Amino acid sequence: MINTNMLEKKIHQGRNIKRFREMLGIKQEALAYELGDDWNQKKISLLEQKELIENDILDQVAKILKVPVKAIENFDEDSAINFIANTFHDSAVASTFTDSAQANFNCTFNPLDKMVELYERMLEQQKEMIDRLEKLIREK
Repeated sequence: MINTNMLEKKIHQGRNIKRFREMLGIKQEALAYELGDDWNQKKISLLEQKELIENDILDQVAKILKVPVKAIENFDEDSAINFIANTFHDSAVASTFTDSAQANFNCTFNPLDKMVELYERMLEQQKEMIDRLEKLIREK
């Protein structure tokens, strides 16, 4: 029997760059532009096909995407899916708190009340603006 803990996962850094880039809504052309004149869409496409990427390029891409280099180096989709599938059930939330320091994530206000409050403030501002305009009209 093979010990799965001993098997080393192959992380495809290029695919991870593509995942992060797409999650952030950044086009290949935009990433190429940010990397400089030597880059174009085709070169980004080739980069995203590489399993391992040079450290200096990895650093540049991570800065542009605003993600840690370690995220690109270590992200494993299978592990993430497995974590999510085994962690979240119905109304479960991810928590880094211990049982003794469990946080309360319940909303402490009624969002509808806040919307009514905002609407009333907007109506008051509109009334003030109308009063000012009427005053200006009367003065002329």
